[in-house]
Amino acid sequence: MTTMKEAAEQFLSKKRIAVAGVSREAGGAHGGNPVYVRLRDRGYNVYAVNPNATKVEGDACYPNVNTIPGGVEAVVIATHPKNADKVMQDCIDAGIKYVWMHRGPGAGSVSESAAALGREAGLTVIDGGCPLMYGPTADVGHKMFKGVLSLVGRIPKQV
Repeated sequence: MTTMKEAAEQFLSKKRIAVAGVSREAGGAHGGNPVYVRLRDRGYNVYAVNPNATKVEGDACYPNVNTIPGGVEAVVIATHPKNADKVMQDCIDAGIKYVWMHRGPGAGSVSESAAALGREAGLTVIDGGCPLMYGPTADVGHKMFKGVLSLVGRIPKQV
């Protein structure tokens, strides 16, 4: 097993990242949009994924990870957990090796069946927490929030 810190570093070392489950409403509080915008603002080549949108946050949006030109190296799943299995299967089919299922204080996007599916296929699956809590994407608020969520067991220690 890999520590959460190591897995986060590996994930955030990728430069082509998709965020599946972004909202059509720009700037919304939905977990996917803040992650998408922060990654974009920090210099990542980030791609929005939502089957019901063609533009998100002013950028092109793709129906699934398999339709992103040139592919991606990693995916943040920010969908409802019931949709995570489908996104995970798309990641497997596209040859993506790093997947992060977003979870803040609420239920988030974590699906045990999606995590198992990804791990069985050999993917590194982070099942909880938020990429904005780590490394080059972190801010003070997210770092503090990481501490609280770690204490209450909402962030895995190992993946």
